[in-house]
Amino acid sequence: MDNKKIYDEMIRFLDTISYVKPDKIPYIDIYMDQVTGIMDEHLKRVKRHEDDKILTKTMINNYTKAKILPPPEKKKYSREHMFLLLFIYYYKGILSLEDLKTILEDVRTRYFKNDDISVEDIYKEVFSMEACQMEVLKKDISQKFEQAQETFKDIKKEAINEDSLERLRLFSFACELGFDIYLKQLLLENICDRLHGEK
Repeated sequence: MDNKKIYDEMIRFLDTISYVKPDKIPYIDIYMDQVTGIMDEHLKRVKRHEDDKILTKTMINNYTKAKILPPPEKKKYSREHMFLLLFIYYYKGILSLEDLKTILEDVRTRYFKNDDISVEDIYKEVFSMEACQMEVLKKDISQKFEQAQETFKDIKKEAINEDSLERLRLFSFACELGFDIYLKQLLLENICDRLHGEK
């Protein structure tokens, strides 16, 4: 196992990831099948497995029932729906349905179909920070990787072979990444609790 090679591949993978640009979203209202097709097409790079679904009809219907996503008009979804679905997609792996509803409440109730500040305006503003954030993330990941490579230096050489040592260091790296996610999830949940408390 070559941890440096794994790290380099991870950084190359990050370089292929970008948010869905607003001009990729249709300017006309579309049906559910078109919604799931567009999501699959533009987010296929982040699929873990080839047969993974980005958003299914059932998921979208559940988001509507949970009042996270406004219902379609005459079975058609607008650009505003699509931007909300993108926010939902980015959060759904780390927040509960209730927290999703809370964090997107203002966006859904105040800015959906708002001529002054639209969901699209919010999406563009939030993701305008993407390039800067990606560079910060890569530096942070690099630092975590270097720290992980320094772990288990006190293990006696005869007690473990090089491959096992590399695997332990990769585990250390995974733990550092996981702890970072854990803390950020706690902060997100804290924001949701504060927003929920204001209701």
